[in-house]
Amino acid sequence: MAVDHRDHTQVQEFFAARAADWDRKFPDDGPAYAAAVAELGLAQGDVVLDAGCGTGRALPPLRAAVGAKGTILGADLTPEMLTEAVRNGRDQDGVLLRADVGRLPLRSASVDVVFGAGLISHLSQPAENLRELARITRPGGRLALFHPIGRAALAARQGRQITDDDLRAEPRLRPLLASAGWHLVSYADEDRRYLAVAVREG
Repeated sequence: MAVDHRDHTQVQEFFAARAADWDRKFPDDGPAYAAAVAELGLAQGDVVLDAGCGTGRALPPLRAAVGAKGTILGADLTPEMLTEAVRNGRDQDGVLLRADVGRLPLRSASVDVVFGAGLISHLSQPAENLRELARITRPGGRLALFHPIGRAALAARQGRQITDDDLRAEPRLRPLLASAGWHLVSYADEDRRYLAVAVREG
């Protein structure tokens, strides 16, 4: 299926306009990122992709979890976000790639864990994009979809109502993941965090 470049442009414009102030706007999210990474049980030497890494806030805890022998990759579509990641020194914790999660420059089955903070709501083609993340993940590897606050808290922050047609709602997410080669194994949607973890099926 063809990529919708209009959607990509909209996503890039949205994040480009907010990149410089992103970390200052959400200064208290660091502990939530660290806690989510800790829950994943990463091993020393693991290969981890932070898909849609933005300003790279997940890179330091990911690096700490996999150690010096591990590999951390941060991929994002928006150059301004990657510039902020470098400005904040987070390129010291991982290799930054300007890349679309729908077409990643990575070998099949080369990644142990994919971490995606706030990712799923910005995918132009969710099923296809999740299938691409499955392609690069080894069988038995994991996908963690994270947000530092839950769906209801985020909706309240944005002045809108929570809806069941949100892709992050479990009844929508489970079959979406299954169609892309993932099995949802845990799901938490609380005010203080959102974390859905899926395993790459063999």
